[in-house]
Amino acid sequence: MIEPGHIEISIGRQCELLGLSRAGYYYQQQGESLLNQRLMNLIDEQYTRMPFYGVEKMTAWLIRQGFIVNPKRVRRLMRLMGLEAIYPKRNLSMSSAEHKKYPYLLRDLAIEHPDQVWCADITYIKMAHGFLYLVAIMDWYSRYVLGWRLSNTLDTQFCLEALEGALAISQPDIFNTDQGVQFTSNDFIGRLQQASIKISMDGRGRVFDNIFVERLWRSVKYEEVYIHSYESVTDAYNNLNRYFHLYNKERLHESLGYRTPHEVYFGEGRNQYGQADELIHLIESNFLS
Repeated sequence: MIEPGHIEISIGRQCELLGLSRAGYYYQQQGESLLNQRLMNLIDEQYTRMPFYGVEKMTAWLIRQGFIVNPKRVRRLMRLMGLEAIYPKRNLSMSSAEHKKYPYLLRDLAIEHPDQVWCADITYIKMAHGFLYLVAIMDWYSRYVLGWRLSNTLDTQFCLEALEGALAISQPDIFNTDQGVQFTSNDFIGRLQQASIKISMDGRGRVFDNIFVERLWRSVKYEEVYIHSYESVTDAYNNLNRYFHLYNKERLHESLGYRTPHEVYFGEGRNQYGQADELIHLIESNFLS
């Protein structure tokens, strides 16, 4: 809201009119140290390989790599990254006691068609300098990624934006997430309720309750993120946008009978309604927005 080059109103006056302190305008938040960024990148790669590693095992592994770290630092970094091991343990998750939790609805449920179940999750994305968070919304049946957003903070807004983009295309019977504060927030839950969507949440420490999105993250990390060094947010966005296009439309999935998610999502139960072309246009617009 501040215009530094305004010819009539100084920065100080603009801050005064907006109720901001001038010092606050010039303040730049200190990021993580280069060492902590290096540790976070290593933690991310090891967690992707072994998601059952908690704080103690991750600390021991980092020490074996030659780093002098203690569990306190590793715990803080894993919390910052939104990571927790898959086994039951002490309360290290990003959930909120004030937010309502919902039962897991997918146990023994036969997933038989697109838009029966959607899921959402957040993962850590390393950059050459710093890091970002990526949220994605995926259809369970087809593995089709309906929308995604990047953010430099673990807030609710970028998750809501991804949700709104996906709901502009279609909507599921059930929406499944973990118990993170972003997905249990009143704004996120309220939007699902407004659309009369059933809400399902993973059990605490049970990453495999949302197994398909975990497989998506492994693909994104090994096939895109780990082989590039993003220099800027724009660089990260452009590369991920290209990857998700490849993932949806070109990458064959053995579990889908060597078809693409695009073929499965749009090929089953949609042509009879004449909706495929319109849905494709909406999804591609959502990716480019």
